[in-house]
Amino acid sequence: MTRFLLASGSPRRRELFALFGWPFDIASADVDESPSSGETPAQMVVRLSQAKALKVGSEGMEGIILAADTTVSLDGIPLGKPADEADAWRILCALRARTHQVHTAITLMDARAGHMLSDLATTDVPMRDYGDDEIAAYIASGDPLDKAGAYAIQHDGFHPVAGLRGCFANVMGLPLCHLARTLRGMDIEPPVDVPAVCQSHLRYECPVFAEILRET
Repeated sequence: MTRFLLASGSPRRRELFALFGWPFDIASADVDESPSSGETPAQMVVRLSQAKALKVGSEGMEGIILAADTTVSLDGIPLGKPADEADAWRILCALRARTHQVHTAITLMDARAGHMLSDLATTDVPMRDYGDDEIAAYIASGDPLDKAGAYAIQHDGFHPVAGLRGCFANVMGLPLCHLARTLRGMDIEPPVDVPAVCQSHLRYECPVFAEILRET
C-alpha cells in the first residue's frame, strides 16, 4: 500500500484527506511563507506548496508527500492569518459584503523518484453583510486567529459566506477533486467516489466537480 505523508498540521486538511480512506502520517513542513516580490497570490501558494513538499522530501522520508498552501486574496492582495484580534477585525471588515478569492495549491511528490506534480484551485467567495456584533463574537471565540483571511467557511456560529458556487473544500484548504485528478497524474486511483464523499461530508451540492475532473 502506498504510504502518504501529509505535510500540514491543519486539522481541516487532515479531516478532508481522511475521506480518501488511506492511512497517512503527518510530516512537519515549516517553510518561510513570506511573499516574494512581484508574485501574485496564486503564484505564491504554488511556490509554497512545492517548498513544503521539497522540505519533507529532503528529510529522507519515503512515500507520496502531499503539501498544500492556501491564501485569501482581495483585489489581488493576499490576506494571510491575522496577527492579532485587531488584525482579524480589519480583515473581516474588509471582506464584508464583498467577493474575494481563495487560492489553494497542492503538490504531490514521490519522495523516492523525485516526481512532483502541482495543481491550483481558485474559488470566488461572496461574503454576507454580517454585523459588527457578529464580528466581535466570532473574534471572541478565537477561531479566526489561525485562519487565512480570518475566517472558516464551515464555522457553525458565524456562517460568513453566502451563495458560494465553487469548490467548498478549496475554501477549507484542500480541494479534493483537484487532488484526485493530480493523483491520477501519478497513476494513483482514489478508492472512493471523491465528489460523492466530499459533498456528503460537507453537506454541499457542488456545481463544479464535473468540470474540475474533466480538466487535465
